[in-house]
Amino acid sequence: MNSRLSIAAVSAVSLVALMGGTTVATAQESDPAPKSCDGVRLTGELPAPAPGQAVSGQITIGPDCEPELGSVRRGPASDRPARTAATAAATAAAGHQLRGWNEMYDCCNIRMTGLYTASSWDTADGRVTTAGTTATQEWNREPWDAGWSLTSRTAKDDCATDCAEVNSEAHADFAYQGVFDPIGDLYDNTHHSYVQLKADGTASCRFDVELRHTFVGWNWRYGCE
Repeated sequence: MNSRLSIAAVSAVSLVALMGGTTVATAQESDPAPKSCDGVRLTGELPAPAPGQAVSGQITIGPDCEPELGSVRRGPASDRPARTAATAAATAAAGHQLRGWNEMYDCCNIRMTGLYTASSWDTADGRVTTAGTTATQEWNREPWDAGWSLTSRTAKDDCATDCAEVNSEAHADFAYQGVFDPIGDLYDNTHHSYVQLKADGTASCRFDVELRHTFVGWNWRYGCE
């Protein structure tokens, strides 16, 4: 029997409060040890780190479909899979840069789907003079022309020049048809990434992922640098 799971927003900034007893999930019709879960939504929010640094979080689907919130990790920035030469050149030309990642892994540590953003912005006189965010997507394919595929993607900025602040958002929907589901109507991962760029050079990152069907051991990784 599958478990229907509704997961409330989990803020990495409020990690101490969450671990102190705040309820972050409610499982209904739960088996003693279900192996799969339906209808999962996870949310994470992070403050952007200092230049040259990265901050990230992870949530794992644990027993009984309960989310297991990992610790917030901080460290030096490193190349992400979707950083292309064009993206690197665009961000290097701006005064401020920020990259974000929003990835879903299975229990065997294989990245199934991912949404990535690269933001750049310049500031002067208390304003964002120019800004822009580019979104890219990655997904896992199986050797016999099957696996995950990108079904839709959108990205937009609410302002690009002479802005008090800039709010960017990107969305990507992925479907699966392959060895684990030959029909193709069981799995669907939808990623959402939101970035706020401010005139003082600071920024923030927020991420969501919606999973139509998942298994214990799947884990969601998100972060920005």
